[in-house]
Amino acid sequence: MSGAQKKFDEGRLAQVLVAPIISEKATKVGEKRNQVLFKVLRDATKPEIKAAVELMFKVEVAEVNTLNQKGKQKRFGRAIGRRDHVKKAYVSLKPGQELNFSGEAA
Repeated sequence: MSGAQKKFDEGRLAQVLVAPIISEKATKVGEKRNQVLFKVLRDATKPEIKAAVELMFKVEVAEVNTLNQKGKQKRFGRAIGRRDHVKKAYVSLKPGQELNFSGEAA
């Protein structure tokens, strides 16, 4: 675990994870496959995401799957705009590992 973290700059790893995605779908995936969803920087790589999660949350990561989601086109009155593009990361935790966002001590 520490070997993966030494390759990357800790300042960069602190910025890679933008926010956890907490939704009904994310909760279902989390319970079913022991995965956690994060919104990440668009130029983040899978090894960077893995190292960032392991560093921040002190858990062991099995694998990382990513997807790029295009921003939806929206109207604001007469003007047509676009929401930002987003990169999502599905982080699979190793068996027995758990990640809790609520702030409660387990």
